[in-house]
Amino acid sequence: MIPLDKKYYRPSRQARCLAILDSLAADSGLSQFELSRRTHLSSAMVNQYLKELQDGELITYERVNGKSYRYVLTAVGERLRRDLFADFSSETVQIYSALKSLILEKLAPLSEQGMRKIVLFGASETCEVVLSAIRESDFDVVALLDNDTEKHGAKMLGYVISPPSVLETLRPHAIVITSFGHQDEIYAQLVPYARMHNLEIVCL
Repeated sequence: MIPLDKKYYRPSRQARCLAILDSLAADSGLSQFELSRRTHLSSAMVNQYLKELQDGELITYERVNGKSYRYVLTAVGERLRRDLFADFSSETVQIYSALKSLILEKLAPLSEQGMRKIVLFGASETCEVVLSAIRESDFDVVALLDNDTEKHGAKMLGYVISPPSVLETLRPHAIVITSFGHQDEIYAQLVPYARMHNLEIVCL
């Protein structure tokens, strides 16, 4: 599913078109209401795009019964879907690479001060990006922590997720908070420990 309901990356006309074509390629029997729900577009906008796609011979309507239709991609429509998806994927990879570069810039002061043994706190999607970003760096991730007991013992990119209590057995140089959603509360939780052991806390 092509994400369209994002705050900072507003969908373009091409993205909306791709979202509709991609949804129909997966299920040609979707109603306009379901298309609207899946693509986060208004019913009026979905109707408009379907009409334009039909006029451009990118989709065809096939009557199922007296009340419903199937929206089937033509060969031209499928080719356009693949081309749009290739462009979308390329831009997504570029954004992902830029995000990893920003993370490394944020962590650069630690490396410059010789603080290479780090703990990551927050087993989230952000943490996966951080782990990917520092994979080729000289940082040594000594633990991956999370407050969620249901995550304890699970693995993320080869690292076992542990409870915060293991901090007492570690001697890291810094703790990197890798959760945006709970960043403030995690920071408040870590401050006493960091002050006691003279550790850096990094918020991304």
